[in-house]
Amino acid sequence: MNILSIEEKAEILRGLVEGCSIRSVERMTGHHRDTIMRVLVEAGRKAQTVMDRYVRNVPLHRVQIDEAWCFVFKKDKQLTEQEQDATDIGSQYIFVVMDKDSKLIPCFKVGKRTQENTLALMSDLKARANGRLHLTTDSYTSYLGVIFDTFGLDVDYAQLIKVYTGNARPKVDGYSPVDFVLTRKRAMIGEPDMKQVSTSHVERQNLTLRMCLRRLTRLTNGFSKKLDNLIAALYLHVAYYNFVRIHQSLRVTPAMEAGITDRVWDLRDILACEVERQCA
Repeated sequence: MNILSIEEKAEILRGLVEGCSIRSVERMTGHHRDTIMRVLVEAGRKAQTVMDRYVRNVPLHRVQIDEAWCFVFKKDKQLTEQEQDATDIGSQYIFVVMDKDSKLIPCFKVGKRTQENTLALMSDLKARANGRLHLTTDSYTSYLGVIFDTFGLDVDYAQLIKVYTGNARPKVDGYSPVDFVLTRKRAMIGEPDMKQVSTSHVERQNLTLRMCLRRLTRLTNGFSKKLDNLIAALYLHVAYYNFVRIHQSLRVTPAMEAGITDRVWDLRDILACEVERQCA
């Protein structure tokens, strides 16, 4: 990997951020898949440094949070008895935070759906945000207590509860459809504007995640085999989405819309970032 030029590394990453698999990029670039993985891990560390260095004191207002499910190495039903308590394999949840106005993703968290990880996410959000937040989440039970512990009363927080029902047919294995019934909005802390209570934008971002990260495409063999590789791929995606990719509705990048930068970045800018020690 050390002999690759920055242009060659950028070429590899362009394939990865557009949803190509490791082996597809191997066929397109001629570089071995182990080299491609090492480039990804290196870029993930540098993308984390970019996020930690530049996404600070950002004016956020209408913030939405949602979780996307995935798995690492094997699904829960395949875990052995000894693997049941392992935190780095099986089901994982990607907690995604998104600002509705700028479309910026200020932070995310990967791990089990636990109160500890929820607290880590909210603490990270508080450290990056500037101003009082108008916050919307789903009805996951840990959110209320953790948000109160993190922000106190200095937040306008509401939950959007979506109600579904079965389709009246016998349950079958695999992905079975359900029928959407209705949504309920519930003010939890402060005085949220109930007209602005929504998770639609962050849920659309979850679709972007699955389209742009091959390891999140359902029903394929492109899933992550190691949690660290998944985290690296997510940092690369988020930094690319925030700083490099022009948002179709904004006509600028989310980082430009949020006032973090005044130009469109390139993947080479991420690769040129010096990794900070705490992120290494």
